[in-house]
Amino acid sequence: MTESGIPGASGGALPNAVRIVEVGPRDGLQNERAVVPLAAKLSLIESLVAAGLGTVEAGSFVSPRWVPQMADTDRVVTHFRSSDAVEMPVLVPNLRGLELAKAAGARTVAVFAAATVLFSRANLNASRAESLARFAEVTAAARASGMRVRGYVSCAVHCPYEGWVEPGKAAELAASLADMGCYEVSMCDTTGAASPGRALAMARAAIAAVPIDRIAVHFHDTFGQALVNTLACLELGISVVDSSVSGLGGCPYSPGAAGNLATEDLVYMLDGLGIATGIDLDALVKAGAEISDVLGRKPISRAGLALATRLSASSEVKDHLSN
Repeated sequence: MTESGIPGASGGALPNAVRIVEVGPRDGLQNERAVVPLAAKLSLIESLVAAGLGTVEAGSFVSPRWVPQMADTDRVVTHFRSSDAVEMPVLVPNLRGLELAKAAGARTVAVFAAATVLFSRANLNASRAESLARFAEVTAAARASGMRVRGYVSCAVHCPYEGWVEPGKAAELAASLADMGCYEVSMCDTTGAASPGRALAMARAAIAAVPIDRIAVHFHDTFGQALVNTLACLELGISVVDSSVSGLGGCPYSPGAAGNLATEDLVYMLDGLGIATGIDLDALVKAGAEISDVLGRKPISRAGLALATRLSASSEVKDHLSN
């Protein structure tokens, strides 16, 4: 992306446009206690696409014994397989998952590697070296089949078991995924513990190891820092950001981790900065409110709540004036 020349808080120039990767249907819903009905998942994705999201994580082909919320991913992918309007990555942990993704008609898959040994053991039941060898096989097989592969580095800033992560360690892992053929690598603050200084250190190391146009950032909001961390990284020139509608999310292997950066909050900030996203914020807010209703709670997104309240009040005033 070219730079807009808009000065950021620290003097860096912000990009003209940001591509948002919506992770709510996978990273968000996988952490729900109750399984969300298939019809609700399909409606959510349709609403997100209608709002202008061009990349939406559709689900994951992991064992339903471990993540029952994703057991119907094949049906989600099959439902959208004829659509060329949006890219829908699906998580695959191994070759078996890749075969299931291919059978369902997926065109893009994602692999997750952890920056720390203990998180890798907890999340992937493998050492870092073992997981990288596994993902190298998956990536090679996927690309041989004409599929695109996105990579994720979990615990790129902090690990729930090992504490703060050396930025160079996370960057080295990102480079390994890029060298395998991942078209893009998302650096994930899995525990949401980062603040801007640590976020910047992680991002600087990542873009020193991998071309900046192949780096994305993915912040959780445990300490309320996700939005400011994202802005700090945008000032470095990063222009791809993962987020989740209504702030859905968490991590089953990271105790206490809160949801992802809310897509509504991100779009509201970017709109205010004059940075293009191609997303209709009102339609996005509606999508967030609808899935929150399904889950039986209010949206976590601050912007989503404020805008929904404003839109409801405006509608009531119009109805009153027309009577």
